[in-house]
Amino acid sequence: MTDFDDTSILLCEHDMFGRLLQPEFWSIASLSVICGRAVLGDHCQAERCGKISTPMIVDFEFAPVDPNLRVGEQPLRLFPKRHCSQQPLPIMSTPHFLPLLDPTAASLVPSLALLGPVLIPASLVAAILPTLPAGTSYYIEATQSTDDLITLLDGGASRLVVSPDQLRSLAGSVEKDRLILKVQESELESLKDLALSADSLLLVSDNVHTPKSLGTKSTLYLAPSSPSVSQLVEQIKSSRPATYVLPTSILTTGPTTSTHLSIADAFLAPIISDRPDSLFPTVVSSYNHSAKPLGLVYSSRESVAESINTCKGVYQSRKHGLWRKGETSGATQDVTSIRVDCDSDALLFEVVQYGGGFCHLPQPTCFGETSGIAKLEDTLKARFDSAPEGSYTKRLFSDEKLLRSKIMEEAEELCDATTKEEIAFEAGDLIYFALTRCISKGVAWRDIEAALDRKSLKVTRRKGDAKPKWENLEKNGDKQAKEEDVKTVGGAEVKADSKPTEPVPKSFPESTTDDAPIKMRTTDLASLNKDEKKKLLLRPVLNSLAMIEKVKPIVERVRKEDDAGLKAMTAQFDKAQLSSNIMLPPFATPDETALPPSVRKAIDTAYDNVKTFHAAQAEKEPLVVSTMPGVVCSRFVRPISRVGVYVPGGTAILPSTAIMLGVPAQVAGCKEIVMATPPRPDGSISPEVLYVAKLTGVTCILKAGGAQAVAAMAYGTDEVPKVDKIFGPGNQWVTAAKMLVQNDTDALVSIDMPAGPSEVLVSFAIRLHSPATTPNAFNRPSPRSGPPRNRNHTLTPGHRGQDVQPSLRSFGSALAS
Repeated sequence: MTDFDDTSILLCEHDMFGRLLQPEFWSIASLSVICGRAVLGDHCQAERCGKISTPMIVDFEFAPVDPNLRVGEQPLRLFPKRHCSQQPLPIMSTPHFLPLLDPTAASLVPSLALLGPVLIPASLVAAILPTLPAGTSYYIEATQSTDDLITLLDGGASRLVVSPDQLRSLAGSVEKDRLILKVQESELESLKDLALSADSLLLVSDNVHTPKSLGTKSTLYLAPSSPSVSQLVEQIKSSRPATYVLPTSILTTGPTTSTHLSIADAFLAPIISDRPDSLFPTVVSSYNHSAKPLGLVYSSRESVAESINTCKGVYQSRKHGLWRKGETSGATQDVTSIRVDCDSDALLFEVVQYGGGFCHLPQPTCFGETSGIAKLEDTLKARFDSAPEGSYTKRLFSDEKLLRSKIMEEAEELCDATTKEEIAFEAGDLIYFALTRCISKGVAWRDIEAALDRKSLKVTRRKGDAKPKWENLEKNGDKQAKEEDVKTVGGAEVKADSKPTEPVPKSFPESTTDDAPIKMRTTDLASLNKDEKKKLLLRPVLNSLAMIEKVKPIVERVRKEDDAGLKAMTAQFDKAQLSSNIMLPPFATPDETALPPSVRKAIDTAYDNVKTFHAAQAEKEPLVVSTMPGVVCSRFVRPISRVGVYVPGGTAILPSTAIMLGVPAQVAGCKEIVMATPPRPDGSISPEVLYVAKLTGVTCILKAGGAQAVAAMAYGTDEVPKVDKIFGPGNQWVTAAKMLVQNDTDALVSIDMPAGPSEVLVSFAIRLHSPATTPNAFNRPSPRSGPPRNRNHTLTPGHRGQDVQPSLRSFGSALAS
C-alpha cells in the first residue's frame, strides 16, 4: 500500500477499500478511488470520505473496468488483494433473529422452528422441549441456571448463553463455538479479554451495533432491553450480520401491529432481490433424503409469509401468482425448514414431499431420479410394503436371524478388506443390510442422521473402547473364535465362554406348575466324588451379554412408544390394564382390611429403625482439612436431585426393600423419588409398599416392573419423570436393563450396581435333647423350638427368580429325613 503517490488511482476490492479508509491513509490528499457502487455505499461514511478529495465511482459490478483505462494523464495503477495485510471480517449465515421462548409461545413454535434456532430459558427447558418439532435447533439461556451446564449441552442444546463467571468455569472444557457470552454494554470494555473464550457475544443494548462497529470478530447477538416494534424491522436490517434476540411476547404470526412484530416481517427484513420482479430464487430440498434438491422455484414476500404461518409449501409462480404446492395435484408439502443463503438473496426450503413427487413429470425430482442412499431407502421401503412371498428381500425382512447373520458377515468382510475398491464394495453391502434392518423397524435414514447430529452435540465423551466380547475376538485373531458353542439351559442360551468355566449342567430343577410346592433336594456329600460335588455346587449360569440383547427391544420400545408402550407391556407381563402409568401423592393410607394393624406397626418399627441408622450416617458438616498453610481441602455431600428406586413385586411383596431404598433417599434430601414396582392385576399397588411410599416421601409411583420400568426411569416419558440414578435389586431382566441404560449416553443415568443372584447358605447341627431337659407330652424334642424354622430363611431368596441358589447344610440326617 506504499507504492502509490498522491496522484495515483487505486482499483480495489471490497476489503481493500475498507483498509484504505484506516487512519494511516487519511493524509493522502488527491487519491482517486474506483470501486463498485455497492462497495462505496458500505464504506464511504461522511466523516471518512471527507479525508479523500476526489473519490471517483465506476460501477464495475456490471461493466468491468478496462485495465488500460487512464484518467487524464495518469495511468490507472492496480494493486492486488495480497497487498492488504488486514483480512476481511467473515460474514456468516447467522439467523436474522433469535426468538426467546416463554410459556405463552406454544402457538408460535411451529413457525419459529422453521427459521432457525430458538432460545429457551433454562428454567423452561423441561416444559418447552417436548413441544418443539423434531430436529429443532435450540440454545439455552443459562445465565441464571444452577444446573450442570455440560449436562445441558449433552442433552442437545446447540449453544449456551452464559454469564462471565460461568464462562470462566467452562473455559477449556467446552468448545468456544458452543458458548455465547452475555454482557451489558457497560461491561463490554472490561470483559474484552474474557470474550475471546467464547465464539459469540450477546450484548444487552438498545443501540444498533454490528460486529464491525464493536471491533469484534465474534458472532454478535443484540438483546434490546426495551424493543420498539416500530423500529425493529429497520434495526434487524441495519445490524446485519448481528442477530436480534426477540422475546416471543412481541411476536405474532399475524401482521405487524404497534405492539407485535410479524415473524415473517422479522425474517424477511434483511432479504434482498436483484431481480426486476423482486422474487427470490428458492431451492426446494427433501427432508427425507438428506436435503437432496427437488427443484428450483421462486418465492415472494407474500408466499414466504404464508409458508411460515401455515408450515406448508407455498411459492410464487411467475405466470400465475401465488402457488400453493399440491393444491390441485395432491402433491402437498410440509415445510420443515426455511433458510437464507449467505448473501441474503436466495432461499432454501426443506420439505416433506407427499403424493406423486415434486416434479410435474413422472420422476421424483426436477433433476431426474434419486441415487445413492436416497434411492436405496426408497427401494427398501417399497419392497418392505410389497416384497413377494419367498423372495430374498422378504426373507430378510421376516427372518431376523438371517438378517443378523448377514450384517455380522458383511461387517467382518469390511474389516478384512484392504484395497479402496474392496472397502467401498463391502461398505456398500453392509449399508444395504443395515438399512434393511432399520426399515424393518420403522427407522429412516433421516432418523440416523438426526441421531448423528445429537451425538455431535455431546460434550461428554465415553472412552470408546470395544466391548470385551469383541476385544477377545480380536485378541484371538482366529475366525473360528467367532463360532461360539451355545448351549441351552433352562430355556436360555448360554455361551461356552460364559462364566463359570465349570461344566454346564443339563438342566436346573423347575416346578411343573406355578403353584407347585417347593421341594428340597437332599444329597449326602459323603457319597459323592469330587466331580459330582463340583457339579452340585455349580452356580446357575446366566450370560449377561445375552440378557442385555434380550432387554434391548424392551428398552427401545419404551423410548419409541413412550407411555403407550409402557402400558402395553404392563398389560402383557403384569396382566394389568392401566389408565395411567403413575400414581402421584398424596397417597391414601390403606385401611385395616388391606393393611392389618400388626403389619402396619411392624413397618413403622422397621422404618424408624432404618431412618435412625441413616440419619446417623448423614453428614453434619463438611470435612475441612488444611493440608498446608494457605491450602484448605474440603469434602461435602450433596443429595442426588432425582432418584429412581426399584421395588420388585412380581413374585413377592417387599416393603422391606421399599424401606431400605426409600429411607436413604428421604434422609439424603432427594427432591424427586420415583418408586417403580409392578402393579397387581387390578392395577393397584400392594398396600404394604404403598404405605412405605407414603412414609418415605415418594413423589411418584411408577406402576411397572422389569426392564420396561428401568427404561422409563432412565429416559423419562410424558408421565414418568427422568431420574439421575437408579437403585434397587431385581431379577436378571432388571439387572440387564440397568447395565444397558447406564452405558447409554442418551440416558445420562447411573446405577447403584448390577445385583447378582441371591445366595443363602444355612449351616447347623442338630443335637437331640434328653427327655429330662425337653419335657413335653411325648418326651420328644419340640419341632417348633429347634432349627427346622431355618427352612424359611433358606427359601427366602427364592422369590428373586430361578437363578437364585438357596442351600441348607446339615451335620446330621435327622433334619434331612
